[in-house]
Amino acid sequence: MKNIRYERIDEPIVGIVSVGRNTKQVLRKANPKQILVLDHRDLDEMAAISIIELKCIAIINAAPSMSGDYPTKGPLLLLQAGIPILEIEPQLFALFKDEMRISITQHILLLDQDLFAIPYTYFTLQHWNALHEIADRNVGAQLSDFIDNTLTYAQREKDFVIHPLNTPPLRTIMNNKHVVVVVRGSGYKNDLQALKDYIEDYKPILIGVDGGADALMEYGHIPDLIVGDMDSVSDEALMLGQEIIVHAYPDGSAPGMKRIQSLGLEAEKILSHGTSEDVAMLLAYEQKAELIVTLGTHTHMIDFLEKGRKGMSSTILVRMKIGSKLVDAKGVSKLYHRPVRWRSLWMVPAAALFPLMMLGLIHPGIHHVADVLLAYLRVSLD
Repeated sequence: MKNIRYERIDEPIVGIVSVGRNTKQVLRKANPKQILVLDHRDLDEMAAISIIELKCIAIINAAPSMSGDYPTKGPLLLLQAGIPILEIEPQLFALFKDEMRISITQHILLLDQDLFAIPYTYFTLQHWNALHEIADRNVGAQLSDFIDNTLTYAQREKDFVIHPLNTPPLRTIMNNKHVVVVVRGSGYKNDLQALKDYIEDYKPILIGVDGGADALMEYGHIPDLIVGDMDSVSDEALMLGQEIIVHAYPDGSAPGMKRIQSLGLEAEKILSHGTSEDVAMLLAYEQKAELIVTLGTHTHMIDFLEKGRKGMSSTILVRMKIGSKLVDAKGVSKLYHRPVRWRSLWMVPAAALFPLMMLGLIHPGIHHVADVLLAYLRVSLD
């Protein structure tokens, strides 16, 4: 296990805060080296990774960072990265405002030019270990409830997959093509790196689901289509000029469309149950994709509990429907792969050319051919 930098606050931490009850929105507006004030029960892995990447200097949470209801790695990742987690009473959240300068001392938070002193509880590795043991004991009960919820809603929502989506005409053509659906979920970076050669060779249609569009951009890929409720995708990704599909609620309301319009952009809308990644997969299927490769998608109980969902009915239904075309690449980077040594690759052309070189010493015509091939090889390697 990595070293934990903080077990207590020995020297004051001073910084500017970014505040919000929606962690995704806070992360989108926050600047590096800020202190985040959140209301996030059971900090999930992807939120923690985003906080670490933003280089935040501390987290103040008005909810339990880990409740013990189920195992979550988020708080552990933050502690391993040396980011202090301070928990406050829920009613104190309203005292914090964006751009407020605060000081964190060993026992209290000082804010508004030190006019208010707020007590806090420091979340430590010992807290995480104790709560993780409790969570392990609770998994059975959580799983039972999760299964019941999934089956109940699957019965109610089956029409969602039986009938086709009400899809507007698209510029992006997926017919008989490979389609890669990228979600910014657990392990997406390593898996996207593992698929680098596949993407370069097959040139599949790339669909970014919300923050999945930014994930593609991290690795030098431009999404052909962005699908989602637009709560975690960056303005930069949206401004690329690619096709945008806003996932709207079945009643027609689409908060994501307001954001698109505020940027002066245009988008189509799909009304549907389920998650945005469900919609993206169904969309690819109904557009006659030859193969649908998913990466970073949510596939198990912890994934969904971390998203605040008590079941995964729509995801199971969608996978039932599209399974014949679906390749789930989540975790593909964990498979064994022997690294290729470039030094070894030089042996292949060298071994192939050795007999030719020997013949070239004997026959002038072959000698000329060998010269041409060697020149071509040098150009190719350059």
